[in-house]
Amino acid sequence: MKTSVEGDGKMLIGEIKEIIRHPVKSFRGQSVKRTIIESYGLYGDRSHAFQDASEPGKFLTATQLPPMLLYSAEFTDSEESSKIPSPKIKSPFGKIYEWGDLGLQDELESLSGKKTSPIKYSSMVPLGAIEEEHLLLTTDASLTRLEELWGEKVDHRRFRSNIHISLIDKIPYIEDTWFGKKLVLGEAELEIKRHCERCTIIAMDPTNNSLDLTLLKTIVETRNNYFGVYASVLKKGAIQTGDKIFLLDK
Repeated sequence: MKTSVEGDGKMLIGEIKEIIRHPVKSFRGQSVKRTIIESYGLYGDRSHAFQDASEPGKFLTATQLPPMLLYSAEFTDSEESSKIPSPKIKSPFGKIYEWGDLGLQDELESLSGKKTSPIKYSSMVPLGAIEEEHLLLTTDASLTRLEELWGEKVDHRRFRSNIHISLIDKIPYIEDTWFGKKLVLGEAELEIKRHCERCTIIAMDPTNNSLDLTLLKTIVETRNNYFGVYASVLKKGAIQTGDKIFLLDK
């Protein structure tokens, strides 16, 4: 099947393969079948975080504390746009925590050697907590090409994207041509802004936290250290896996 142009200058380019939000910044993402794209990004994405008490305004992240990638967090309550629920968290040591549990804070402080301060955004998550733009997108074709270049399978969770796209035309890095253009998916509309420049987090295996810098080196050498694209929200709305994705020609 090839891309096709439909009414209103919309080109069908693929569908949503997976939706991933991160209820706690730098913790493992939660894959969901459906959710809402809010004005700040995916509902509840990075709505909870730990700040480094020694550096006001700075978040504790997996860059400083790689084991954070082994903590899982998920919302179990229904989604309400006016209120973000607290996540349930499972630590790599088998413990289950509710948000605000001092045991979780003690555990992270013991691992990091830093004093932390938990923070929760009740309804609107600011940039900073949500990286540099509202959403991060990756495509299956680009991931496949990276696997060929690296010589091994690549877990897409390394890139911590929000929407993983299955393209109709499997053209690697086709997303580079989308800058300044709009995507329509489900009820939402996005504008593609720019590349995502990668850091050492992608070198950490999300299943066991082992480090292999050759993946980052491959992206630096073949892609000028870019993988994935950032998007901003133009129109809020519901999305679900399997939703068609359209590229607007203007």
